[in-house]
Amino acid sequence: MEKDSILHLITAAKNASPFDVNMAIDAGFDQVIPYTNVALNEVVGLTQDAIFSRSPSGIKRESIFIGGRDIDLAMDMLRAAEKSMFSPFEISVLADPSGAFTTAAAMVAKVELQLKKHFHTDLAGKRVAIFGATGPVGGCVAVITANLGAEAILVGHKTVEEVREKADGYNQRYGTRIGFADGTNENAKQAIVNTADVVLCAAAAGIRVVTIQQIAESKTLKVIADVNAVAPTGAEGVDVMADGVMIEGTSVEGTQVVGIGALAIGNLKYTTQHNLLKQMLAADKPCYLEFMAAFEMARSLS
Repeated sequence: MEKDSILHLITAAKNASPFDVNMAIDAGFDQVIPYTNVALNEVVGLTQDAIFSRSPSGIKRESIFIGGRDIDLAMDMLRAAEKSMFSPFEISVLADPSGAFTTAAAMVAKVELQLKKHFHTDLAGKRVAIFGATGPVGGCVAVITANLGAEAILVGHKTVEEVREKADGYNQRYGTRIGFADGTNENAKQAIVNTADVVLCAAAAGIRVVTIQQIAESKTLKVIADVNAVAPTGAEGVDVMADGVMIEGTSVEGTQVVGIGALAIGNLKYTTQHNLLKQMLAADKPCYLEFMAAFEMARSLS
C-alpha cells in the first residue's frame, strides 16, 4: 500500500499560510503538516525526524516547504535542510516565503517576455528600477534581474540608507551588483524613471509610486510591471489585468511603454508555485528549489 504524500511546512512565522496549504493540497499532497515559530537551528532536527521515520522508498513521498516572510532566512533554512540530509535519506525542499519567490519569478518572467515581444531584447544590460524595494518581492526581483545581467536599482521611498543596507546585504550574500537610488520625493523619482528601461512596482497595497506623467516623460522606459491590485495601484495607468498592453498616453517621440498588471502576474505566480509543488511530488531525486528555480519555471510557463 502506497504511503500518504506529506508536505512538511516549516515557517518562522506565528501561523502557516492558508494559501500555501491550499496550494499544496491542490497540487496533490495528501497531508500538509505545519511547523510554526521555527528557529533556524531547529530545521536540522525537524528535517532528520522527517527522513528517518520512513524507509528510503517511503520518503520519496515526502517534501519540505519553507515559508515565513524573510527571504534570507528562508534561504538559510533551505540550505540547512539540504545539508542535514544524505543519500538515500533525501527529500525535496521548496522555499517560497510569503510567496515572494514565485511572485518575483512571475514578475520578471512577464517582463522578459514583453521585452522580447515588443522590443526584441532581454534584461541583460537594462536599467531596472525597483520601487517597494525593501519588501521580500522587491528584494527578490532585484536579485533575479541582477543575475540576468540587468542593472538593478533599489529605490528608497522613506530613506536612502534603508535601501543602501538592503543592496549591500544582497550583494554580499548573492554575489550581485545591485545599486540603490533616492526616491524620497517626486523629482527624484522622475529622474530615476527618466533613465530606466524597466520599472517594477512591489510597494505595499494601496500605495501609488509612479504616475502617468512620470511614465510619459521617460524616453527610455519600455516596460512597467505592478504587483499591487488594490486601488490606487502602484503604477498609474497599468490595469490589473494588463498583460503586455501599451499604457495609454505614454507615446513620446515613438516610445511606447508596455504595462503588466497584478492579476496577470498573479496568474503566472499561481501556476509557477503549483508546478513547483508538483515537481517535488513527482521527483525521483531530491530537488532544492528557490527563487532562480522559480524563475526558470515561470519562464517556461510564460
